[in-house]
Amino acid sequence: MKLSKNDVLKALEKITVPGEGQNMVESGAVTNVQVFGDEVEVDLTIKNPSLQARKKTEVEILKIIHQEVYAKAKIKVNLKVDAPAKPKVNTIKGKPIPGIQNIIAVASGKGGVGKSTVTANLAVTLAQMGFKVGLLDTDIYGPSMPIMFDVATERPLSVDVDGKAKMKPVENYGVKLLSIGFFTQPNQAVIWRGPMASKALNQMIFDAHWGELDFMILDLPPGTGDIHLSIMQSLPVTGAVVVSTPQEIALADARKGVAMFQQEAINVPVLGIIENMAHFTPEELPNNKYYIFGQDGAKNLAEDLEVPFLGELPLVQSIREAGDVGRPAAMQTATPVQTAFETITKNVVQELVRRNTDLPPTEAIKITTMAGCAAVNKK
Repeated sequence: MKLSKNDVLKALEKITVPGEGQNMVESGAVTNVQVFGDEVEVDLTIKNPSLQARKKTEVEILKIIHQEVYAKAKIKVNLKVDAPAKPKVNTIKGKPIPGIQNIIAVASGKGGVGKSTVTANLAVTLAQMGFKVGLLDTDIYGPSMPIMFDVATERPLSVDVDGKAKMKPVENYGVKLLSIGFFTQPNQAVIWRGPMASKALNQMIFDAHWGELDFMILDLPPGTGDIHLSIMQSLPVTGAVVVSTPQEIALADARKGVAMFQQEAINVPVLGIIENMAHFTPEELPNNKYYIFGQDGAKNLAEDLEVPFLGELPLVQSIREAGDVGRPAAMQTATPVQTAFETITKNVVQELVRRNTDLPPTEAIKITTMAGCAAVNKK
């Protein structure tokens, strides 16, 4: 059989380099392909310096060429790592909020995966561990935290701080909370363009008296849009957590969520991925697990993207019921659900400590050109 360079390139287009969104041909990782009879030589440059990434990439190249082109091909992979000597650091200083030590953004590429539920329980669990916690509901168009914390009828008070009037966050279960939901009627739709939404967010961030916090948790809206850029332009986010179900369509969007934070212009460390609705166990069959949305999808995605897997949460009716009545499920003592949230929260804290030890502080980003926005949205 006569091998062709074009056939090899077409096969390599089916492989994505770990941590990159495009296939290795489109991304420019493949720098040269040579074919000599039944011998194939591939020159490759990747940015990920880890041994796992190098080995995985080389194995996938051998496998795809043998499967798609020629099973008896003799393949040589010349792999070069082009990694920066030092961690990338954004050069634009943000406006850190005095007294707040760590800011964690909780995101999901797709709506309906339980991101807000996970965020609420993460905040409550941190508070139960003894940390000082604040939660900012940044979903301007679909705020849910006031209901989840049973404070839908509350309104933030005004307090005097150094001669300036500031909003005092509503507090429940040891968590300080602000949301646009406190300023609108339950049946009122927020119909704002991007600049108005960004202004409202900045007011809740900088015109509020948060006090001393170990953690501020940001409940981001689904997707990778204007609100996300506004937040990361306003705040030096310490790290991000991405929530997904095991379902393929959710994982595709979760991949984009991770890629957004890893963009060179944004550069927010991804602390890890949480798999929600991992399996269903009926009460009457406590030893049975039903993988309704697929099995280990988010776990496999974390491995593929080389980011930590923070844990999984079951599909349990009590979690939904607890959110609806405004008492997060993590407050249910001595239950498997509480144990699951505790495990995930400890993993988040552990990854945050590792991030703060190994990397410099994150700085707020500055994206002012259409090209910059396009680079973020392209992924």
